[in-house]
Amino acid sequence: MSLLNDYSYVLGFLIIGIGFVVVNTFIPFLLSPKSRGSRSQNPYESGEVPIGNAWIQFDINYYLFALIFIAFDVEAAFLFPVLMVYKEVASFAVLFEITLFLGILSFAILYAWRKGLFSWK
Repeated sequence: MSLLNDYSYVLGFLIIGIGFVVVNTFIPFLLSPKSRGSRSQNPYESGEVPIGNAWIQFDINYYLFALIFIAFDVEAAFLFPVLMVYKEVASFAVLFEITLFLGILSFAILYAWRKGLFSWK
């Protein structure tokens, strides 16, 4: 009897969850305005009328700089849990792992520096 009672809670939450999704999907169809004006065909940019063409070419260095930033952002995201474990374990293997990881990523900085990524023209 207890197992059936536990599954009834799961079934109840499943019905509530599905009902929540269905209700929140169909309420905007009922409440939103039906007519679309001529401005609905324009691209939306923060409520401002767009000026000029949207296809602008950017220098590839901006994209490379963004990729380097993402690489080191991911480094920080992976390094924080390792340092938390290092505080508890404090072994040479974890220290070697951190040093190896930072060394490999420092090669990425050196490579980008040699290619002239950090010098803006």
